[in-house]
Amino acid sequence: MSGTVRIRQAADGLWVVAPDGAPTVLDGAAALDVLVLEAAGGHLTWSLLDEQPIPAAVLDDVKLAQEWLWAVYGEEIALALDGGESGELIVAPGLPELVASAWRLGYAHWAARWWPASTIDDIAPLNDRLLLDEIATLAEACEMIVDGADEAVDVAAPYTVGLPDGRGRAEDYALAAGPATSVPQGAMVLARGSGGWDWRRCPPGLLDASEHAVSWEVVRQAGITTVVVRVVAMPQRSVPAHLHPQALVRTAAGTAKAALAPAGDVWIAEVPAPEGAESAVSVEIYVPGVGDAERSDPAVRQQLRDFAAARLRRAADPTDDAPLLAEIAAAASDSDF
Repeated sequence: MSGTVRIRQAADGLWVVAPDGAPTVLDGAAALDVLVLEAAGGHLTWSLLDEQPIPAAVLDDVKLAQEWLWAVYGEEIALALDGGESGELIVAPGLPELVASAWRLGYAHWAARWWPASTIDDIAPLNDRLLLDEIATLAEACEMIVDGADEAVDVAAPYTVGLPDGRGRAEDYALAAGPATSVPQGAMVLARGSGGWDWRRCPPGLLDASEHAVSWEVVRQAGITTVVVRVVAMPQRSVPAHLHPQALVRTAAGTAKAALAPAGDVWIAEVPAPEGAESAVSVEIYVPGVGDAERSDPAVRQQLRDFAAARLRRAADPTDDAPLLAEIAAAASDSDF
């Protein structure tokens, strides 16, 4: 691993060590593809889609971080930080294998939160227990870096919906996408559409991650116009009521919202149609209190789906680079998904 990093002092006495353009925890809102690892004395980050080999670091305790700085970046950079020096220096890690393990640990944490499992897109979910076991093993291998700092599986996720041990086949699930929905006799469909949802706004394992998981219809019956929203659910155990997703329907003239209820393989809600629903409608799916108002880019979500599908293909080949154990298991069961 080679390259350069720039050392600079940020506000509040923080020190930043990062390749040019690399994401850090000081960014306003982390992109969906950013791996984050809490380290002794700071945080390490990598861009997953950019295949960034050298982590960026934000340090709040340089003295504590000296335990691993030399191993990750090299002695020259460790000494420069110890002396409070800024500048651009060449990376020469003392323990390259430790850097690789740290990336895997950051990636395993990322997968626990952002893996885009989808019955629609045929991306198998990762087994929670295998993932947790590997995180524990990797944390032990990276003890020099994390030193107890990285205890939580995913500090960004307030709740994780566990997937059941047994999974059905993809064709056994009714997909919400598309026009094949039941309309009550005598009702008229005025408009319909489908799309995705912002992964930041719901806990993992709750909804299908496809860009076609959400569908809606504007239905008029007996003089009343409503918007029927359906979202494909992931196989799951019972979900606490406070984590049931909500549907926010927007038009140019107004908004309306309602809680979605589980109905077999989908979540469904019927929302009073706001004015203008016959023409232009957008639907947002969210769990109150989860995520922020920053919207994730659909193009990035698609890149992550492509990335996950490629990881599963590679995990099926035992001669390829070392995948996570949960990826190997998912790849092996992919034909049944």
